[in-house]
Formats: sequence, C-alpha cells, structure tokens
Amino acid sequence: MLQSKRIYLPPLSLIGPGALNDLGEELKSSSYKKALFVTDEVLVKIGIAEKVLDVLNNSNIEFVVFDNVQPNPTVKNVNNGLKLLQENKCDFILTLGGGSPQDCGKAIGILATNGGNIEDYEGIHISKNASLPIIAINTTAGTASEVTINYVITDEERHIKMVMVDKNCLVSIAVNDPTLMLDKPASLTAATGMDALTHAIETYVTKGAFGWSDALALEAIKLISQSLEKAVVDGKDLEARSKMAWGQFIAGQAFSNAGLGFVHSMAHQLGGMYDLPHGVANAILLPHVEQFNIPACSNKLKKVARAMGINVLEMSDTQGANAAIEAIKALSKSVGIPSGLKELGVKEKDFEEMAKNALADVCTGGNPREVTLKETISIYKAAM
Repeated sequence: MLQSKRIYLPPLSLIGPGALNDLGEELKSSSYKKALFVTDEVLVKIGIAEKVLDVLNNSNIEFVVFDNVQPNPTVKNVNNGLKLLQENKCDFILTLGGGSPQDCGKAIGILATNGGNIEDYEGIHISKNASLPIIAINTTAGTASEVTINYVITDEERHIKMVMVDKNCLVSIAVNDPTLMLDKPASLTAATGMDALTHAIETYVTKGAFGWSDALALEAIKLISQSLEKAVVDGKDLEARSKMAWGQFIAGQAFSNAGLGFVHSMAHQLGGMYDLPHGVANAILLPHVEQFNIPACSNKLKKVARAMGINVLEMSDTQGANAAIEAIKALSKSVGIPSGLKELGVKEKDFEEMAKNALADVCTGGNPREVTLKETISIYKAAM
C-alpha cells in the first residue's frame, strides 16, 4: 500500500576529499561565535584535531575543547561536556571523530535546549526542542552518526546502552572528508567498516524498509564490499577510503529513516555489559542473526549476496541467502574481526540478562522475524 514517508537528512552535507576546507567557507559566512569542540584524546594526540582547530581559527570562531569522550560515551561524559558548554556560553557544538564524539555531542546538544537528564530521552522522539546547532566532522567510515537521527549513550549504573531516536538531534552540517580517515589503524577501519555493512544489510531487510532506503542500502553494500578490505590493507588508499565514506554515508541515511534490527539490539548489550567495540560486536553477530532471519527475508538476503559480488543467478532464494551469510563471514575474516564472542571475554552466564535487554531494545521492532528469549540466547551461544 502506498503511504507517505518522513525522511530526515541534515540540511547540508559536505563529502569528499577537501570537504573540511569547504566547511571553513561555511563557517565564515555563519553567525556562530563560540564552539564546544567535542572529540577524543587520540584525535588530539595524532594531530587530526589541530586541522579542525585551524579551520576554526581561520574562520574567527572561538572554541573550548572537550576531549574526554570515551569509546562508548557515558552519562558522565555527557554531563561533563554540558557543564563546559554552559560555563563557556557556547552557541554551537562541533564534533570530531567516529560515533562516540558524535553521539556525545548530540546528547549534549539535546540537554542544552531541553534540560533534564540524558536518561529522560531514551526512546523515540522524546525531546521537545531542536538541539543546539551541531556541526559533525566524521573521521571513520562506520557509524554514520553525523547523518542520522540516532545516538547511543552508555548508562554506567545499569550497564546498558540507551538508544535515542530523535529528529531533534539531527546535525546542521555533516562533514565526511576521507583525507581525515587516512592512516587509521587497520583494526579500527575493520570494525567501523563492518558496522557500516551491518547498517546497510539490516536496513535492507528491516520491516520499515521502502524503495528509497532499499536503493541506498544496496549501493552501500556494494561500495563497502568493494573497498573495505583495501582500506584495511592500505590505510593510505584514498580511493578505498572515499568509497567507504560514501558507503557509510548513504547507509546511515537509509537506516536513519527505515530502521535497523536485532543485530543492533544484541550488540548494544555487549557494549553495555562488556564495553566492547560496537562494530566488532555487530560483525560477529551479523551472520548469526541473518541466518535466523532467512525464513522471513530469503529473497532480500539473496540480493545482498548479489550486491556483495556473488553470482546468484542459478540459486534459489534460500541458497542465495546462505551465500550472503558466507560472504559476510568471509569479509569479516579477511579484515581480521575475531571469530567469536568467546575471544572477547563474553560469559554465557550473562546471556539471559543481555537477551532480556535486547528484546526491549528500540531496534528489535524492525527485525524482519519475531524472536523469543530462548532464541536470543541461542543466537548468543552460536556467536561464541
């Protein structure tokens, strides 16, 4: 049945080599005065942050630096950043990094204009007011937080990741300059790249998928499959980095507007319980969840296999779906993702608690196949 769709996108996206320089031109013509610069210590140490600070200085923009964001940003990170923003009377937020600084900056921006505690906004479209303006500069081809209406914050007390889906957190300007992604560690490139692949595949098979999201998701799967291993092997490969930037960018647009599924629901629990890298958790779980999903979406998974370069012409839907799963496993192995959760120190005693939390996760409703507690525990066991 035909129906209307709401599609949320940043008002302006700058993408491609040199996009950071284009941001400077935008800032010079803006009314912004003072930025809270949200990033992490690693990007300061390796000099990437300095490149952005040069752009701010050349644009006569004042700034205060908040570089204490953890890999899985916490409630404490958000509160500390908000305090710094308020003390310095910043009128906008500039984030630099992968998903962690982006998500932390979004949370700060929502609290700046809505008040309360970040725990108040867990769920779907809870806030009333648009965030303080945010400019998001991405340095990894993975989470796509710079273009989505999603952010995730770890609640240290409950050991869970809180998922916020909120149109009010959408950034004002998204920047994807692949020159900022060069020379990143192979392990980081692999983890974030598999995160992007998970976004593309989950949004393609999700219940909320539609024509526009399908087209973006399939193109993202194709780009990532063609370029991820190259980017991992040679961190200076600008063409591979550019393809990955585009792949994660359009996958983010797709899942932000169509939704995700149970891979993310389960991965969020691994992050909350064990503080594991989100992309690695997704990569390990992806083939196991999609194996479970085959009865509900074998035809679409067959098309995933084709987008990953597999010749599926003579295959049935089920054969094609299984080929997709094998292709996912092969790519994951080729870029050095651990083979199972056991390698990461995950304990079976935590499965039931994580499974219960996964079933309550906001992403679960988008999964193409209904799942029970017992089945969730079985998927965790299979992923060990």
